[in-house]
Amino acid sequence: MSIGQEFKDFALKGNVVDMGVGIVIGAAFTTIITSLVEDIMNPLIGLFTGGVDFSGLYLNLSGQEVASAAQAKEAGLAVITYGVFINAVISFLIVAFILFIIIKNVNRLKKAEAEIPEETPRQEILLEEIRDALKAR
Repeated sequence: MSIGQEFKDFALKGNVVDMGVGIVIGAAFTTIITSLVEDIMNPLIGLFTGGVDFSGLYLNLSGQEVASAAQAKEAGLAVITYGVFINAVISFLIVAFILFIIIKNVNRLKKAEAEIPEETPRQEILLEEIRDALKAR
């Protein structure tokens, strides 16, 4: 088998295509979650924390006076932007919680679907009746 044929067989398998679709949907989902965090959750968190914007919190290691972390970074100074890290942790927790809710509901739907008895096809019912009638003779 040639390498080209092996690659074609690999690329066209259902699992690879499913994985590709999952990656594309995941990227789109990331955009939605990023917007949820930045445009909705962070302002709400800022409302409850008195308008504190965590992304502006930093520790200047250079000892030189700067007005912001962005200014320090532009000057090439050493800064620890722990506020950005706090925002990343908040974003992670929100994403993890949303995924938890989604997966929990999907699992609940799968379980409910599994509990629904499948209808026996009419053909099988007739065959069972014929079998039972023949046994009774």
